[in-house]
Amino acid sequence: MSAVRFGVIGLLASTALIAGCSTDSAPQAMSAANAVNVVATAQASVENFMLVDANLEAHELFRMTLAPAVVLITQANGDAAIQKLAPSLNAMAAAYGAKGVEVLMLNSNLKDSREAILTEAQKVGFKAPILMDVNQLVGGSLGVTRSAEAYVIDPKTWTVVYRGAVSGAAAAVDALMAGKPVPAAKMAGNGAVIAFPDRGMAARISYVKDVAPILEAKCVACHQEGGIGPFAMNNYAMVKGFSPMIREVIRTDRMPPYNADPHVGKFSDDRNLSANEIKTLVHWIEAGAPRGEGEDPLGKVQHVAAEWPLGKPDLVLDIPAYKVPASGVVDYQRPFTPNSLTEGRWIRASTVKPGDRQAVHHILTGWMKDVPAAGQNSSETRWRGSVGGYAVGAESNVFSEEVGTYLPAGGAVGYQMHYTPYGKETVDKSQIGVYFRDTVPKYIMRGVVVIDATIEIPANTARHKEVAYVEFPKDALLYSAFPHAHYRAYSNDLWLQTPDGKKTLLLSMPRYDFNWQRSYTFAQPIKIPAGSRLIANYVYDNSKANPSNPDPSIKVTWGEQSHEEMLFTSLSFRWMDETAVEQIDSEARFAQTRLLGMMDDNIDGKLQKTEMRGRMGAMISGAFAMLDKNGDQSLDRAELVAAQAMMGRRRGTQATTTDGPSASTPFGS
Repeated sequence: MSAVRFGVIGLLASTALIAGCSTDSAPQAMSAANAVNVVATAQASVENFMLVDANLEAHELFRMTLAPAVVLITQANGDAAIQKLAPSLNAMAAAYGAKGVEVLMLNSNLKDSREAILTEAQKVGFKAPILMDVNQLVGGSLGVTRSAEAYVIDPKTWTVVYRGAVSGAAAAVDALMAGKPVPAAKMAGNGAVIAFPDRGMAARISYVKDVAPILEAKCVACHQEGGIGPFAMNNYAMVKGFSPMIREVIRTDRMPPYNADPHVGKFSDDRNLSANEIKTLVHWIEAGAPRGEGEDPLGKVQHVAAEWPLGKPDLVLDIPAYKVPASGVVDYQRPFTPNSLTEGRWIRASTVKPGDRQAVHHILTGWMKDVPAAGQNSSETRWRGSVGGYAVGAESNVFSEEVGTYLPAGGAVGYQMHYTPYGKETVDKSQIGVYFRDTVPKYIMRGVVVIDATIEIPANTARHKEVAYVEFPKDALLYSAFPHAHYRAYSNDLWLQTPDGKKTLLLSMPRYDFNWQRSYTFAQPIKIPAGSRLIANYVYDNSKANPSNPDPSIKVTWGEQSHEEMLFTSLSFRWMDETAVEQIDSEARFAQTRLLGMMDDNIDGKLQKTEMRGRMGAMISGAFAMLDKNGDQSLDRAELVAAQAMMGRRRGTQATTTDGPSASTPFGS
């Protein structure tokens, strides 16, 4: 995995590099003790699931608890019966959607790809989201057999109150909303048959031969003694006991914690289960998780998490201990340690070992030329490079063979520590293990951040969108992306827009999970032509339907703490015209367009008054007439350079606690 670069970003106004999020304390949507219904016919209850629609938006059933009803309409491409119903389905979605009813379509047809579903929806005119049940887990548990069949679900009880022809769904919803008995279906759906070839596979699944090897390959690394997982998969009995939970987190795509959608891009650090692995585990659990014959593969080997997963470090940095209180909000701590190196070394990898995983949300690092004076803390404004970083769920930072970053001799290493109290006082003693190269790499890894410190998320809004971008003035290769936001983040993505206007989706996260923040490393580095933009879109759920929302009644803006918000995607890349020996000033290349990328919401290369929000927006608005030299009611790149100079003069040379590191970074970021 290429290194997670939390980056040296040098902003023009007071903004934080990154803020954290405490571990998720929201109640789970379903208790691990809930029984598993294995009958492949109509059932009285429906269990939680999360599916992505063809437009790559996530839909989790139990987040629809405030809806008066949920309607699922089965669909298969090419089915004349469902195609004829398109006008009435669109009318139903519009009329009942206005009343808060969730109207969704469900495609469990193995023959239909995402691209084919999108084409079908456009041709036929379907307006409702079409959920892609690619593993047939939802359709299988509901007992789906045909297209053009309606399921009406009562969110108060999570029971299926109606199953039958689409023509009867409206009456069922009306009765449910009125608190009256729901009329029984008079006829079944008459759509095309949908095949479920794996409905009988449970009888063929072996714990020893099929299940245990999947768990050992994909799960045990975290679920072992001393691992980050909440329990150790050290034998069959343990797996059996947690099997309902395992099924739940697979059906809702919470585990494994790798949120890049498999429909988009290829990643070298992909932790997702394959379709066959998902179905094997779920169907085995639905069959009662039978033990079967043979020696238990998980029981015969003792799995214990290594103190340092990459082996003994060449250098261990001991971050000064900090007493975390049992409750309250802890301001960012900025300690430092003197750098013991007597000669500069190139870093090939680093591992952050949190002293208390529950208390440590994130750790950022940076080398400083001078050791702070007595009584002073580290200041990100003086950082000149990263020694590694950590956020909840992150792993070791490992560079590929051809790239690296440099740690000079002497000076000090500064830390930005975000602690989140969790109910008891604790003392954190985190460490960082650093691994050096024996030779100078060919290239130097750089970092830049797509960031918007002007975001404003309205109160009681379920799907609020924000966008920002960074423009590359020279050719580059993109290695990885690290998205970050807080409690209200719902989803995010990353697009490449080349100078010819073509847009390519590089990374899609239909459901952002602040409990698992990690880098997504592309299987092959992405070529970024000069003049291209990397555009990050974030969607926020500031509504009551978001179980993690601290307070949906307030407008939310940028801030360091988890109850505030961020739009922050850290990018690791290298310049095509730079080598480790012949370095350039990387940050200077972004300086003229950084503010534009942060505030240009309509991505037209200019700033209009309507796009000027927050403190920076207010500063520029106050001088808008003076800065708008050509009088076109917008600020172009040249005019913004003047604005940046003005803001720099106002700020002077004083740093604040929310400053990012210096823009000058001769050693990489």
